[in-house]
Amino acid sequence: MGEDRTRQRQERAPTLLTKELTFPNGLAFSPDEKTLYVANSDPQRAVWMAFDMKSDGTLANGRVFFDATPLRKGRKGLPDGLKVDARGNVLATGPGGVLIFSPDGKHLGTLNTGEATANCAWGDDGSTLYITADMFLCRVKTATKGTGF
Repeated sequence: MGEDRTRQRQERAPTLLTKELTFPNGLAFSPDEKTLYVANSDPQRAVWMAFDMKSDGTLANGRVFFDATPLRKGRKGLPDGLKVDARGNVLATGPGGVLIFSPDGKHLGTLNTGEATANCAWGDDGSTLYITADMFLCRVKTATKGTGF
C-alpha cells in the first residue's frame, strides 16, 4: 500500500518546463496547440515568450514573442492574461491595456483601457472580448472570434 501511494505521488509531481521566466503569469496556446505563449509579469523584463510544444508535452525553442519593457514608461500594467483568436492573433493584457499581436509577434494595436489590465476572455458567441481593468469589467465586440468558437 505504501509503495502505491509513493508511486502515485511521483506520477502527479509537477514538472518544471522552463527556468527562463522570473514571474510567469498568463498563458495561452496557438489554435493548432503547437505554440505556447507565456506572459512574464516582471517589471524589469516585461515580455511575452513563445515556446514550441513537443509531442511529449515539454517545451523547445523559447523565444521572446514581444518585449513590452519599453512600453511601461507612462503606462499602467504588466504582461498578464492573454487569449488567442481563431486566426492565431494574440490578445494580451499589459502596459496600456490589451495589446494585439499577429502570430509572428508584430504589434498590431492596443485597446487602451487607461487602467492596469489583468485579464481578458472570449464570451457570448466568441466574438465578444471581456476585459478586467482595475475595478472595471469591460466588453468589446470584435470582428474575430476566439479559438474554440
